[in-house]
Amino acid sequence: MAAGSEFPQDFASFQADFSPAVAAQLDTTAKHYRQIEPSLFYLCRNHADTLAKLPDQQRLETIVKLATFIDRKRDATGDSVVIGGNRPLTGLLDPARGLEPQEITAIAAGYGVSATVFKQDPTTDTIREVADRFLAAVGAAAGKGTPATIVVLGHGSPEEIQSYSIPYQKLADALIGGVVDRPLPRPSGAADTTAAGTPVNLGHLVLICDDCFSADFLTNLGGTIASRCHDRGLTLTSLPIMIAGTNRDRVGHADFGEKFVPHFWKDVIELFYVRRPRPDVVTLRDFFEKVDNMMYGYGRTPIVQGGGVVSYKLVDPTLCQDPVFFVPLSNEDLAALRAILGLDAAAPLPPFLDIG
Repeated sequence: MAAGSEFPQDFASFQADFSPAVAAQLDTTAKHYRQIEPSLFYLCRNHADTLAKLPDQQRLETIVKLATFIDRKRDATGDSVVIGGNRPLTGLLDPARGLEPQEITAIAAGYGVSATVFKQDPTTDTIREVADRFLAAVGAAAGKGTPATIVVLGHGSPEEIQSYSIPYQKLADALIGGVVDRPLPRPSGAADTTAAGTPVNLGHLVLICDDCFSADFLTNLGGTIASRCHDRGLTLTSLPIMIAGTNRDRVGHADFGEKFVPHFWKDVIELFYVRRPRPDVVTLRDFFEKVDNMMYGYGRTPIVQGGGVVSYKLVDPTLCQDPVFFVPLSNEDLAALRAILGLDAAAPLPPFLDIG
């Protein structure tokens, strides 16, 4: 592609036009490149205008640097604990029959952590009442500053957790409000922590959404947290780790029957609860390697040669979910990313990154 031409906007074109040359420049396996390839595409697409202006060789070198940047963040965040390690679980479950609290409480018990699960009982609760209790719990977890994981299983859209009509803006406000609107007790005479410039650190939280369009929802959530903090004069020091059971523009799928369990969370339970021996804790690396690899089989069939899987054949693209893992970026990370792209030091960038 010559300098000044339009950068491809679809993944298939990126795979055909760029991936072979990029992969050849990386010291990695085909499986690993497959895991980061969609993330690299979306990162490049976000900066398509910048990349399109570069000469061919410089463009290739820049894309390789972006791939390396993604890998550095995978290495840096891979040991982050998601389940276990004194990290309580808070769950929000769709009211559907068959999706029961045990989907959260069982795995929590298996790792010796507490679990609080919110699910509407239509005989006693309204949807709004359950949503408000969940948002209050999320705010409390944000304000405590101690590790916690939040799991949402049900129906979703890019704009909201549909099961409980919770827009991403409302969830963003609950997270920020938990830190700045309900400050922790402070010593007598200490400064009021709700003043402008208050640090909003949500890095102790992990948020998992296994519902339709969850990557779109979490992208909206992360951007809104950043913009809300800016508008309120607050200093955002870290977003949560955010895990989406479905990629952009993707619906989620579930097994129906006696139990209703979304595919992503079903695989989490299979890998880290049913199988033995269990790990001491479940890390982000376990998710972006093991869960991601298991999920790749939905809608695809493996091609086996010489006793091993050499590739996959796409058989039903509607079943592909391809989960996404977003990690927060520090100021140093953002500076490094601007340097790779040749952007001004003040160029705005999202404070989070899709790492595969």
